[in-house]
Amino acid sequence: MEEVTTTPREGAIRLTGVSKSYNGKPVLEPTDLTVPAERCLALIGPSGSGKSTLLRLILGLIAPDGGVIEFQDTRVEPRSYRELRQRIGYVIQDGGLFPHLDAGENVTLKARDLGWDAERLRRRLAELAELAHFPPELLGRYPAQLSGGQRQRVGLMRALMLDPEALLMDEPLGALDPIIRSRLQAELKQIFQRLRKTVLLVTHDMAESAFLGDEIVLMRDGRIVQRGGLEDLLDRPAEPFVTEFLRAQRPLGGVTGSSPS
Repeated sequence: MEEVTTTPREGAIRLTGVSKSYNGKPVLEPTDLTVPAERCLALIGPSGSGKSTLLRLILGLIAPDGGVIEFQDTRVEPRSYRELRQRIGYVIQDGGLFPHLDAGENVTLKARDLGWDAERLRRRLAELAELAHFPPELLGRYPAQLSGGQRQRVGLMRALMLDPEALLMDEPLGALDPIIRSRLQAELKQIFQRLRKTVLLVTHDMAESAFLGDEIVLMRDGRIVQRGGLEDLLDRPAEPFVTEFLRAQRPLGGVTGSSPS
């Protein structure tokens, strides 16, 4: 069986002055952001803070009103959308699977569209099932026949099918029960470390962002409030909202407790 790639990748995701409004209401203020190559950057903040909008802009699902988005040496614009969607994997809550396709067909959809032969599809599917701890005997089941955790694994496998340089993940574990969520968090961390992808992760959970992210970016009302490690947010809050947000989080493992005086 072929090894899943561990080759380091160059480049990063860069946003310069990127903004977005709907009906005259800003949902993302002019924003500068760089996601370092082969690192996981966790975006966190309350609902409506602009986190998911930022991901959709990077993927070209919506167009910015202003500013420039670049992925490595490629500008994100209509003529590059198709190429970039082969180089960037996208994972959403509950997997976002097509209900009329079985698990294996969901995973291999893009590769089949690109004309991969049957043997190449089989090998890659086996690699990904092993990587995501997904039982191969379940690949013939439809999404409705899978548990939430299994659907999320299929969504991750689909995002990794073309071996993209980067992963964009929008609340990928948000709909799961705590035990399954904790298990998948540990598995995701191992996968990030093994594959060395550039990852941009959106979550509402500070403990999850601290566990999975190399850095945390806290957003509010369409702007970045603070960027840094958990200790930076706890001990050196950029504004009172940072402390307020941390205190509102569930106290998981002491992650959101007050820092020592």
